[in-house]
Amino acid sequence: MFPIDVRPCGPADAARWNQFVLSCPDASFFHRIEWRGIMEEVFRHRTHYLLAERAGEIVAVLPLVEVKSRLFGHSLSSLPFAAYGGVAGSDPEGVAALEEAAEACARQVGAEHLEYRNLVVRHLEWPRQDLYFTFRKPLFDNDESNMAAIPRKQRAMVRKGIKNGLVSAIDTTADRFFSLYSDNVLRHGTPALSKRYFETLLRVFGRDCEIMTVTTADGKLLSSVLSFYFRDEILPYYAGDDLAARDLAANDFKYWELMRHATARGCRLFDYGRSKLGTGPFSFKKNWGFEPTPLSYEYRLFKREGIPQNNPMNPKYRAFIALWRRLPIRVANTLGPHIVRNLG
Repeated sequence: MFPIDVRPCGPADAARWNQFVLSCPDASFFHRIEWRGIMEEVFRHRTHYLLAERAGEIVAVLPLVEVKSRLFGHSLSSLPFAAYGGVAGSDPEGVAALEEAAEACARQVGAEHLEYRNLVVRHLEWPRQDLYFTFRKPLFDNDESNMAAIPRKQRAMVRKGIKNGLVSAIDTTADRFFSLYSDNVLRHGTPALSKRYFETLLRVFGRDCEIMTVTTADGKLLSSVLSFYFRDEILPYYAGDDLAARDLAANDFKYWELMRHATARGCRLFDYGRSKLGTGPFSFKKNWGFEPTPLSYEYRLFKREGIPQNNPMNPKYRAFIALWRRLPIRVANTLGPHIVRNLG
């Protein structure tokens, strides 16, 4: 058998990388090579994309991003801003070689820790973050079966939205989405990603990235969601809503419309994305009949004693969250991207 060769991914490897990702069962939308440019250009992070080959054929890939911050530390992660990451590979020897190379890279750059955002447990002996869960469920190929699969209470909410005359539309720009998203995260006391980031996602991923916005019949903005498409899956990933959305059942209506739209596009799996245990989004997804599956965020610690807790559930951020909620939205949208780029 030919030996494994591990090396950095170069510009000439981009098409081959994506071909492998599309065919590899372990890979996700976040393994696509386009994320490399987004991490470098939008967030200004250094990337280390590694691939393993056997006899000239790619057998495993590992996207790594280096995040260096005075506030939040120095990490090497697969992958910041992503629900899923880690090694994607069809060859156990190739996977092991990439993980060995990643550890060497982390030590070389002086990272405090190495993080893999795995869908399943890969290293039982490693420290692991147990905060996040994912929600994935098959789609039927018709609206009637998909509607019947929604639990009765949420089905009633969907019908309430329909009765209220709500309207959904696919947007060609990020304008309406960003207006709702930035207001929503400000109400929750967290910094917003930049509008440029969402515009870049639409431009770079084309048809595989889409925004759906829900309004009243007379055009009042209520709710919006940005989704990714990968193979036969849809992944609604970023969302925002107006305060009036709940009373009008706009969020339930939005996800039903998205389910219908995805089914028409040929999707057969609805990935509700990750949520933190004990939060409103976690409960909302369960109420839709999606069972939570724990994500295995695994860490190799080099210069720190414990797993970083850079998330709003950390009690030490309560004062910051309370302060952030009081900021004018223009100020928050200006300052937010400079903070959140280092959180991932």
